[in-house]
Amino acid sequence: MSALLDEIIRMRQEKAIEYEEYLAHTADVAKKVNVGKAEDTPAQLRTAGQLALYNNLKGHVAAGVAQEPFAPYGDQSQALETALKLGAAIKAQRPDGWRGVVAKEQMVKRAMFEVLKDIQEVNRLFLIVVAQKEY
Repeated sequence: MSALLDEIIRMRQEKAIEYEEYLAHTADVAKKVNVGKAEDTPAQLRTAGQLALYNNLKGHVAAGVAQEPFAPYGDQSQALETALKLGAAIKAQRPDGWRGVVAKEQMVKRAMFEVLKDIQEVNRLFLIVVAQKEY
C-alpha cells in the first residue's frame, strides 16, 4: 500500500494529475487499506479469520509433501480451499471458552489435524487461530 501512496504522491508532485484525480486515487487507496485485502485476495474470504489462514497457507511449503523446489503450499486455489475447510472445521468443533483450557484447545487442534493431516502445520497455525476472535 505504501508503494501505491508513494506513486500517487510522486505523480501529484510532478503535476501529472489534477487535484481531483489525486483525491480520487487517495480515497481508493484508503478504501483498500480499510478492507485489509490485497488485490489478489479471493472474494470467498469473507472474515478476518479466513483471511489470516489463507495468508499463512498460500506462501508456505508444507512439510513432508513432495513438491517442486520453491513451490508454495499449493497453488492459491489449494490454499483457499484449505483455509475455508479449516475455518469451517474449527467453527464446527470448537467448544465454548476453549482458549486457555488445555483439553478444549486439544479439541480445536484435533479439528485442525483432520483437515491438515500434519501436526507441525497444526502447531504453526494454532497460534494464528488463537489470535482470531471469530474462532
